[in-house]
Amino acid sequence: MKIVFYSRPDLSYKTSEVRKLYDAIITSGFEYFFSSGFARIVQEAFGVDVPKGLIFNDHGDFPEGADMLICYGGDGTFLDGVRILDSHRVPILGINSGRLGFLADIPEAYENKIFEDIINGLFDTEERMLLEVSGEFDEGVDYPYAFNEFSVQKSGMEMISVEVFINGEFITTYVGDGVILSTPSGSTAYSLSVGGPIIAPNSKCFVISPIAPHNLTMRPVVIPDDSTMEFRVLSRSGKAVVTMDNRDYEVKNGSSFTLNKAQKTVFLVKFENNSFYRTLREKMIWGVDTRKFTK
Repeated sequence: MKIVFYSRPDLSYKTSEVRKLYDAIITSGFEYFFSSGFARIVQEAFGVDVPKGLIFNDHGDFPEGADMLICYGGDGTFLDGVRILDSHRVPILGINSGRLGFLADIPEAYENKIFEDIINGLFDTEERMLLEVSGEFDEGVDYPYAFNEFSVQKSGMEMISVEVFINGEFITTYVGDGVILSTPSGSTAYSLSVGGPIIAPNSKCFVISPIAPHNLTMRPVVIPDDSTMEFRVLSRSGKAVVTMDNRDYEVKNGSSFTLNKAQKTVFLVKFENNSFYRTLREKMIWGVDTRKFTK
């Protein structure tokens, strides 16, 4: 099995954890490749130089014939991995070196067990949708897809207005700090922080969530995933910011964007007893009573 490992070069890491992961990789017997960022971490952590033939830089030289991409970091690193895969239909797994980690949901402590399960084929893949975006980007966009969300946000202190259309029908104008269109996968990310609902990842829908709306009757709306959405930006400052996952682009007043469910999808590696609902319970600390009672 050929495994590709990716990490950001500026990752804040513990040398002991990187060493443990590296040793697990070497002893697993996998054919492996490292991103340049992960190779740099290994070199800086304990002085091991990875051969150049085992290093790749981006999606342009992603190793052919790979069976799995493993991302070491947090959810931002995982989102980088989705972009790096691009058109490669390779399942992706996240090992969490950060704090929360809904996407990079495998704790570092389980690395050896995870590799054993991969060797024995004890895992499934779960298909997730992508959002495809087209529109008036000032300088273009090299990867027009989002795994978590697309958003339009103010640039500066002044509020902006965003006109939203669904299947050609005008819905409303969101006035405030902006608006988010989230996939089910992204419902536990930015959308959740502004009051959006948690959506099971296999649901066939999108969520439109306002960011700090000026009109307090504005609430998140769930819409079918076969909808075509259009966002039009109205900004008195003459500019706004559009985001696609962890990438942002400055756009002009009057810019318009069309959003659809993408034809391509992403496959996540899932192990037994590592369900979405278990992740919710653990990450959100549900069912834990922290109250103190006295007699």
